[in-house]
Amino acid sequence: MINIKENEKLSILNHSCAHLLAHAVKHLYPKAKFWVGPVIEDGFYYDIDLDDEVIKEEDLVKIEKEMKKIAKSNKLIKRIELSKEEALDMFKDDEYKLDLISRMDENDTIISAYKQDDFIDLCRGPHVETTKQLKYFKLLKVSGAYWKGDAKNKMLQRIYGVCYECEEDLNKHLEFLEEAKRRDHRKLGKELELFMFSEYGPGFPFWLPKGMILRKILEDFWYEEHTKEEYLFIQTPIMLNRDLWQLSGHWDNYKENMYTSSIDDKDFAIKPMNCPGGMLVYKNSLHSYKDLPLRIGELGLVHRHEASGALSGLFRVRNFTQDDAHIFMRSDQIEAEIIRLIKFIDRIYSVFGLTYDIELSTRPEDKYIGSIEIWNEAEATLQKACQIAGSSCKINPGDGAFYGPKLDFHVKDAIGRVWQCGTIQLDMNLPERFDLTYVDSDGNKKRPIMLHRVIYGSIERFIGILIEHYAGAFPTWLSPVQINIIPVNNEYHLEYAKKLKEWLLDNNIRVELDDRDEKLSYRMRESQVKKIPYTFIVGDKEKNEEMISYRKFGQNDTKTVSKREFLDIIEEEIKNKK
Repeated sequence: MINIKENEKLSILNHSCAHLLAHAVKHLYPKAKFWVGPVIEDGFYYDIDLDDEVIKEEDLVKIEKEMKKIAKSNKLIKRIELSKEEALDMFKDDEYKLDLISRMDENDTIISAYKQDDFIDLCRGPHVETTKQLKYFKLLKVSGAYWKGDAKNKMLQRIYGVCYECEEDLNKHLEFLEEAKRRDHRKLGKELELFMFSEYGPGFPFWLPKGMILRKILEDFWYEEHTKEEYLFIQTPIMLNRDLWQLSGHWDNYKENMYTSSIDDKDFAIKPMNCPGGMLVYKNSLHSYKDLPLRIGELGLVHRHEASGALSGLFRVRNFTQDDAHIFMRSDQIEAEIIRLIKFIDRIYSVFGLTYDIELSTRPEDKYIGSIEIWNEAEATLQKACQIAGSSCKINPGDGAFYGPKLDFHVKDAIGRVWQCGTIQLDMNLPERFDLTYVDSDGNKKRPIMLHRVIYGSIERFIGILIEHYAGAFPTWLSPVQINIIPVNNEYHLEYAKKLKEWLLDNNIRVELDDRDEKLSYRMRESQVKKIPYTFIVGDKEKNEEMISYRKFGQNDTKTVSKREFLDIIEEEIKNKK
């Protein structure tokens, strides 16, 4: 999928189309006032104040029609330069434009606007030359958005759209959106009975029985793979007092995102991240240079107060489980440890059929701790480790945390979307703040080097990504239900179906029996809808010969094999995580 925001030609096209949208809305809704209409990764949007009028999804067709009319009229798009006084006078009745003008840099003596026929709006540009160049566009949806993203402000109406240079590219994009909609984890999560949300806890996911199976499989896999990599495991408290969060810096810098309470007249906070607890575990023991590297992992439940408008299924929640690890090491171990970690992350992602790119975020311009020399060395080490591990990394200048550079793993799913999951973060801050030390070979205390890292990112979000990656059709080893048994006629075939179920359970296969009094075709179709990897059909032949007839998900042919043959097939599939 093309990132429209990063493609100069498409970015200009989409920004021009945002103005075309506003022009059409102004014709149809003369009272409309406009906030901003930026280009985003997959198109554009415009935030609009319509006072008491409401635009519904069905109104988008009417707006599109007006946009096409304006586009066809081939209006010239002109850049106009205004002084601040002229701009204030031109938009004197528009509080949104006045707000934008008031916040412009004092050095901006010239303010630009773009005019097409009877519509004009503030804009830096650039734009296309005429409206006729805006032929291939589509309005996608309308939603609410608070002015400036602040829930205390007025709710505006946000219309999303996209524009391409040719009809073929537009159609490809629309097909992609349809496929993404088909894979939407919120829809599939409900259909497959994996998770739910309740009005009693917005942003707090409930895991249903099948979702718990999926989650447990991912957790067990995480523990198994980390055990191979010689990690030790801990669990730290979910709530700790204010003194700790002041020591870590969270109380001063992150308090608005934390849930707080009072216990015995002291302030406490539910942890928004696991790191401070991990520091306390390290400090609990004396450490020698011989103990390092020390790899400590935690599947830790954290809580963060996200804005209600930002909540989105499992992708943005208020409580989630981070697959954290903190690695403490000597300076001479950094390169080898990062190389090992990159290869480890690669091994995990390959099991799920996920590819990725790595991005190296470097020292911020202003706010950072430590010397430039230390930063340069740390960044060079991360880059070199990538090269030795056989991976390239793109530089993301100035986007490191104030306490150290990082490697971010941008995972690509089955339809090419990119998700930020894994991170390797060098930290020059917490070991100092928490006075972490180890005894070196010369008997002196030294400060360890520390890495933060996640692979899933969060289990909740990773499950959401996997649902969409697989379109709900999980590989057999991951599927909450691996086999669905359907007796053709309960009177004659149910007994053998029950024996098959018991035999499969004894062999640690997850199985359901559908003995409802419904037509065979209906139950077969529902088994496909639930995306169960294997469906057994139990009739006379299967009962009399003690055979298994199965149909794989997505296939129309039915195969008949012995019980032993089938067990070999499915056990091999599970063992190798095919």
